[in-house]
Amino acid sequence: MPSTDTSDPKIGAGSRIMRRILSMYIGQSGRVWKHLSPSVRNWPVTRTWGHHLDRLVRLSADRKQYFATFFLRNRAELQLLQRLADQKPQGARFDMTVLACSKGAEVYSMLWAIRTARPDLQLNVHAIDISQEIVDFAHRGVYSLSGSDAMASENEEAAKQKGDVSWNTSRDQNASMFERVSAEEINAMFETKGNQATIKPWLRQDVTWMCGDAGDPGLLAAIGPQDVVVANRFLCHMEPPDAQTCLRNIGRLVKTGGYLFVTGIDLDVRTKIAQEQAWSPITDLAREIHEGDTSILAGWPLEYWGLEPFDDRRPDSQIRYASVFRVGEASDSTELAGSGRSGR
Repeated sequence: MPSTDTSDPKIGAGSRIMRRILSMYIGQSGRVWKHLSPSVRNWPVTRTWGHHLDRLVRLSADRKQYFATFFLRNRAELQLLQRLADQKPQGARFDMTVLACSKGAEVYSMLWAIRTARPDLQLNVHAIDISQEIVDFAHRGVYSLSGSDAMASENEEAAKQKGDVSWNTSRDQNASMFERVSAEEINAMFETKGNQATIKPWLRQDVTWMCGDAGDPGLLAAIGPQDVVVANRFLCHMEPPDAQTCLRNIGRLVKTGGYLFVTGIDLDVRTKIAQEQAWSPITDLAREIHEGDTSILAGWPLEYWGLEPFDDRRPDSQIRYASVFRVGEASDSTELAGSGRSGR
């Protein structure tokens, strides 16, 4: 059997024949996996097979970026963000950057979480994406409340003809951006009129929307050191060597003692760079955040962007499954002081 170390750039390219063989094997194995019950999938031997399939999927995948996103996507992640904001003194400045901001849903969700917990803070937020078109759409903060079924590939042109709001809201979505938001939360975050929802003005303040590349070494000079950098759900779409290089650059954006959120990434890549850079994993809510986005968990092990189940039997579990790190800390892991004070 060939090596399945996806961090090896020589393996990443592969050959057409090998990719075809892998595709056939993965397809047949996937049909078997989908028929296994959750309890059987959790057996040690079955989980070992799952890891084997996951490595092969990542080895043979054609990775590309997507714009799919959700409002209030990971509530445990938002709760931890509130706890970090709660550490700030009254009226303090809070610098935060969201990389690969996509359609803006997660930016506005984070602003909602912080502003409802700490309205006194002076927020200074940068929202950055590599696509100017999607940055402009996110900046407007106007979304369609209709479903995403119009975005089936055969209906793409019809969806485009419905207008910019409908098209951009639905693009790359296989479920509504609003599926994780209650009616009460929609009323709190949006002004609705007909089939459209517009972000309320108090959530649009203090955000600088930028077109930029997370891997650009000049990004630090453009935005300055940050208290919190969010680099979620885009590094998995890069080949592992590129993701490693990009993640090192992202780490430089964080102030000493600041925090880096990084989910949606190959766990081998994240673990390697976190250890290399001596980042301290945040243990507070680590499991809840890891398991907080069901759509990503459901993809494992048959999608390269799928997230393996939390396994506290692993000796490296604290760092492997941490989604948030403190930069510039000497300790091996960190639990937030007073972490029980805030959060919903």
